[in-house]
Amino acid sequence: MNIFKKKSLCAALAGMGALGATGAAQAVNLNPDGLGQVLIYPYYTTRSDAAGNAFNSLLSVVNSTASVKAVKVRFLEGKNSREVLDFNVFLSGFDVWTAALTPADGGGTQISTADKSCVLPFGQFPQTFRTGLLGADGAGNTLDRTTEGYVEIIEMTTYSDSSTTAIKVTHDGGVPPGCATLTNTQAANDSDSGQGIVGGLFGGMTLINVQSGSDYTQDAVALDNFATFQNLYSSSADTTPNLLDANPPVSVAIADFGLVFTSDWTTSPNAADPVSAVLMHDSIMNEFVLDAVTNSGTDWVVTMPTKRFYVANGTGSASRLFQRNFNKTAGACDDVSLDIFDREENTTSTPLDFSPQPEAGVNQLCWEANVITFNNSNVLGSANVANISTTFENGWLDVGFFPETVTGSVHTLDNDTTTFVDPTVSPPFLSGTGPATYFGLPVVGFAVQSFANGAITVGDQAVLSNYGGNFVHKGTRFVGGIPLN
Repeated sequence: MNIFKKKSLCAALAGMGALGATGAAQAVNLNPDGLGQVLIYPYYTTRSDAAGNAFNSLLSVVNSTASVKAVKVRFLEGKNSREVLDFNVFLSGFDVWTAALTPADGGGTQISTADKSCVLPFGQFPQTFRTGLLGADGAGNTLDRTTEGYVEIIEMTTYSDSSTTAIKVTHDGGVPPGCATLTNTQAANDSDSGQGIVGGLFGGMTLINVQSGSDYTQDAVALDNFATFQNLYSSSADTTPNLLDANPPVSVAIADFGLVFTSDWTTSPNAADPVSAVLMHDSIMNEFVLDAVTNSGTDWVVTMPTKRFYVANGTGSASRLFQRNFNKTAGACDDVSLDIFDREENTTSTPLDFSPQPEAGVNQLCWEANVITFNNSNVLGSANVANISTTFENGWLDVGFFPETVTGSVHTLDNDTTTFVDPTVSPPFLSGTGPATYFGLPVVGFAVQSFANGAITVGDQAVLSNYGGNFVHKGTRFVGGIPLN
């Protein structure tokens, strides 16, 4: 999002205030500067690449404020967003918490940390990801399913400096003095007199493969004004809070041309709608590189963080927004369109297909954390993979989330109380409040590109000369049925 769009949002909120609209300034939004109250890390992996070398995923979260915070750290596997581990981390002012995800000796994923920040439950690392919530959806409950997915970190509360919890977790000489005696009861009681959640979190993750000499990084996607001044603290044994807890249930999203849409979802049948609205795209775009000289490969991560709140286990249609329910090992498939171009504007004259061709005869993404690979390069070694075969050595791809096969209310999010602002005119033009439709799907993700020259000689030593790049997806946003005066 560029400077114009950030100014657009400020103008829109100012205009909303002028009209006396409630809640607009506290509406959940996608923060273009990467600071927020909720962080979504699109992908973790401990899988092995084609050479059999395993990835480690190194996570960090930073508290950029002076306030002591409690955050929920949640890991979700990639097929159906089943939770595989969560716990509470307490960040003192300006603190950083780090952890490493590595392959566990008995299979699956293990998390460990040498960080000094307080964690509840205390002293539980290393910890192997769990499979207890996997079996009910019919897609298997093996440890292998925990080897890829994504991460949510949700700020739950801040603490007054004089509270018992703040004193116990604030670093003294680099070490919090009271971690061993901190309890969920104490943390919950102290949260009642805190300031709620105020934001200022940012973070990232590194996908590193030491034996293959490769490394890919990602920034966490930041949601701001998720539940400003609310107290969301829950026990370390509790699966809340989650993305259903936006409060007030209002979203602010910037669509194409800098147009700003504020939607009130109070009467919506699904509490995930405010977050879905700010993540909606009708298409995403990125590049791919398949240079033979550098043995290059490309994988795209396409993660749908709110899909689990709309999709039930079983066959048939999903309740809304998404297309199908989660049908065991077939997943919950959504039709997409594919348009590919090389660097010289050439495109294919025949329909582009995932391979192997889906049974439905149309291109589909079936998981919650999907990986699209090109010419089976399988850079990330994902099991949730869809392959694109192409004769183009380099180019770019457009994935559309509103193909011709999608009809009715599928891949749309309807809202009856939306206000539209056009900040490109002066003064900003504000419409009345009425119905609007968000088109597409809520997605986050990035592309990774690998470049492998094999070993080169530096002095008398053979040194790996492998390189990697990471590029956030670009996208379009379309909101129709604009309410006008």
